Amino acid sequence: MTTPASILKSTFGFDAFRPGQSGVIDQIMAGQNVLAVMPTGAGKSLCYQVPALLFDRVTVVISPLVALMDNQVAGLRANGVDVACIHSGQPRETNVAQWRDVASGRSKLLYLSPERLMTPRMMSAMKGLSPAMFVIDEAHCVSKWGPAFRPEYAQLSQLKSAFPDAVIAAFTATADEATREDIAQTLFSGRGKTLVQGFDRPNLSLAIQAKTDRKAQLSAFMETVRGQSGIVYALSRKNTEEFAAHLAAAGHKALPYHAGLDPKLRFDTQERFMAEDGMVIVATIAFGMGIDKPDIRFVYHTNLPGSLEAYYQEIGRAGRDGAPAVTALCYGLDDVRMRRQFIMNDGAGGDHQVRELRRLDALLSYCEASTCRRQVMLTYFGEDAAPCGNCDNCENPPEMIDATEPLQCILTSIEDTGARFGQAHIVAVARGADTQRIRQFGHEKTGGYGAAKAIGASYLQGLIRQAMASGHIDMDIERFGALMITEKGRDVLNGHETFKCKDIVVTKAGKSTERKRAKNKAQSELSKQNQELLTTLKAKRMEIARSMGKPAYIIFSDATLIDMVRRRPKNKDAMLDVSGVGAVKYERFGEAFLGLIQSAPAPSDS
Repeated sequence: MTTPASILKSTFGFDAFRPGQSGVIDQIMAGQNVLAVMPTGAGKSLCYQVPALLFDRVTVVISPLVALMDNQVAGLRANGVDVACIHSGQPRETNVAQWRDVASGRSKLLYLSPERLMTPRMMSAMKGLSPAMFVIDEAHCVSKWGPAFRPEYAQLSQLKSAFPDAVIAAFTATADEATREDIAQTLFSGRGKTLVQGFDRPNLSLAIQAKTDRKAQLSAFMETVRGQSGIVYALSRKNTEEFAAHLAAAGHKALPYHAGLDPKLRFDTQERFMAEDGMVIVATIAFGMGIDKPDIRFVYHTNLPGSLEAYYQEIGRAGRDGAPAVTALCYGLDDVRMRRQFIMNDGAGGDHQVRELRRLDALLSYCEASTCRRQVMLTYFGEDAAPCGNCDNCENPPEMIDATEPLQCILTSIEDTGARFGQAHIVAVARGADTQRIRQFGHEKTGGYGAAKAIGASYLQGLIRQAMASGHIDMDIERFGALMITEKGRDVLNGHETFKCKDIVVTKAGKSTERKRAKNKAQSELSKQNQELLTTLKAKRMEIARSMGKPAYIIFSDATLIDMVRRRPKNKDAMLDVSGVGAVKYERFGEAFLGLIQSAPAPSDS
């Protein structure tokens, strides 16, 4: 008897399903409509490809991008599956031949775009086939609540009434609760199962940088991942080309990618990225969807994305093989102003603008979080999590300080200047700068002029970012990003509330990444035996951390573990000489690590 498990083994070569796959397949095989929310790399495709090969009638897969369709079709054909694909990128005679394969029953799977499927002619032809299942890939595009809503996807709501006997199966990696409910209601009137496997990608490290010098910060980051495959996202076509040239000049195998390039060049660039090791693509968001490359080791954003959903989806392209991957985001207040401008000018209605502004606020809160970033992200998607130990805030917990007085200086300058000016001017007034603009408006005569003279501009800029994230300051896009005081901010200004925030450590561009680079360099200089011991110690650290529900750095830092490996202490006294091992930590954790070190083979080439 042919079963999902036998198809998995015989066609795809896997011995067992990944977590979550069987549950989705069981629902589909029972004829149940389903919305499956599964993280990138969890194996969504197999959840509908396996049932499609068991059904007697055709399965239609609706996909938004030609590249996405072509990659999946190529993979299926490589596994010996007869599959058809019809899209505008193929000659008419090819599309006709593909349709004949479906109509004859030779192909059990047909890939189409939503635009192609929902034409009257195709819908009429489809009724003659009586499909067993319609699959909607990237299903977040269906929802008017989602950040990637596509009007052509909304027409898919007609499928259930037009084909009442067909299973509707929708898949996405990115959908909050409101979006999930809207997808299920749109596609099958809520009559189906919604299965949420989870959003956590524990192999991805998470980090945020405040913008100082984008190019210098990008260069510093790239030195920590030199020789590895990755994606650098930039906001504009011009920046993709500029940053790619900058990285190429520094010896990286970097190429630009954006929608304005010649189609053949885009195709060749994508093929090189898929085939060559160590390729770096500097791209707009036009690149990524449909790229099934499992060993992308990093994703770096040079600008703020549009929402936390968009950011999650973009960083999800890294580490699909389950191995560690690095993600980082560099942003400044100019990004916030630009993103808000995009929202206000997109021509959508008021409700849509309000939703998108709230999504942007959620991303800003994530960027300025003082706690575990993974917790903040997963909470947004409706999940609970312990501190991850794999983000910048877990590795180096920020110190919380009382910043009431410096914020009052900023708020006073906003108030005194009529809440009509942006960040740069407000900081200049607060610091008592002598500029033509300040003299033009007479702002050197205001009461708050120079009140923050002793505080650096970078510090005040960081303070404003945090105050915006916490809702103490707002930005008026219609007045070109003018800063405004909110009700919460007014309570601080009037002395009714204090303002606590992360301590703002002002460094030269790239210093924080250089610190990480130094750690990586120290680690890479270890001998092979010492590398193996370090891996063992890290595994023990993670085991203890998980049992305690604490982040890994609480046990010992990477630097401490590296020092242990180099010193190889033989007893308690020697262990206490290791950097970062105090008496209390030794009593709690030292013996476990000491035992592993004593039982490890001695290094032959250290």
